[in-house]
Amino acid sequence: MTLVDGDTLCRFVAEGFRTLGLTDEDAGIFADALMFSELRFHPGQGQGVARLLRYKERIGDGEVDPRAPWTILKEGPALALVDAHNGIGTVAAAKAMRLAVKKAKEGGIGTVIVRNSTHYGSSAVHACQALDQGCVGIAYTNAGPEMAPWGGSDPVTGTNPWAIAAPSDRGFPVVLDIALTTAGKGMMRWLSREGKPMPLDWALTPDGAETGDPDSAMAGALLGIGGHKGYGLAFMTDALTGVLSGGGFGVMPYSDPARMDVSHSFTAIDISWFMPVAEYERRMGEFIDMAKASALRPGFSEILVPGEQESRRIAAKAGDGVPLDDGVLADLQQLGADLGLSHRLEPLGPWTGEQL
Repeated sequence: MTLVDGDTLCRFVAEGFRTLGLTDEDAGIFADALMFSELRFHPGQGQGVARLLRYKERIGDGEVDPRAPWTILKEGPALALVDAHNGIGTVAAAKAMRLAVKKAKEGGIGTVIVRNSTHYGSSAVHACQALDQGCVGIAYTNAGPEMAPWGGSDPVTGTNPWAIAAPSDRGFPVVLDIALTTAGKGMMRWLSREGKPMPLDWALTPDGAETGDPDSAMAGALLGIGGHKGYGLAFMTDALTGVLSGGGFGVMPYSDPARMDVSHSFTAIDISWFMPVAEYERRMGEFIDMAKASALRPGFSEILVPGEQESRRIAAKAGDGVPLDDGVLADLQQLGADLGLSHRLEPLGPWTGEQL
């Protein structure tokens, strides 16, 4: 991995999206979201700035409309239904959470459901958006079918990720951000590249057999977290997004290359409706202490709470530059040349930190 300047990287990505047709505002929203994910997640999860490369293809192929409108179809004091018109899912999601927070500040809670959208990136990006406004944020989405139902071998539901973000007084927010599959195919590709096996509870071969070989599983279905429980959660996520919104669900999302038909849900809860934000943060700090006071199991050196590992990644990655996978950096540099971008990604040197 190689270090690049973080500010330059963000401007590069934003300029790339503007060149691909996004408005200045939407390009900034998308670039900030990808930078958030680049710092927060393992590079094998594929949620960072490499998405610029994928969106060049999606926009060029007509899979996503970079200038799509964002329309409120129905609205009440605490609820709204939005049509994203097959636009950039990350941008549609950011605007939806903004509206959910506004409603929460007016009535204590706000929920906005979006239909006719596309891939929205990391759920944590959108859940954490509520934190700065003194709210707990909840974000979840359906997705293209990748998970087999419990007992089946054909994919029926998506990874259907969730995030819940809550502030604390411990220097980092508590953020649960999970796909409902044990892992995604991005991590399978990462292990394949590294020549490493994967656990048997990640995925199936196309004929439904368990396998530890990521290459054999790439064409098969993923498995849910906790067996039947993860499948059940994924199924009900579709019920709360695609089914409820009037959008696609189950095998429908991504079935039409020109319309991804993804649906999302965003909820903001105003903490001050219940108590002062500082008191809530203190109480969350006490809860963190309770968890960390638990006796350690053999083989464990410490107890972490949701979001703590990611906060350490952010600190580790945001020091002297942002570490990028060498292959991703080379691809971005080539893309910048192809698009004629004015910002250039110049290597600052190798990253000497741990592979997170």
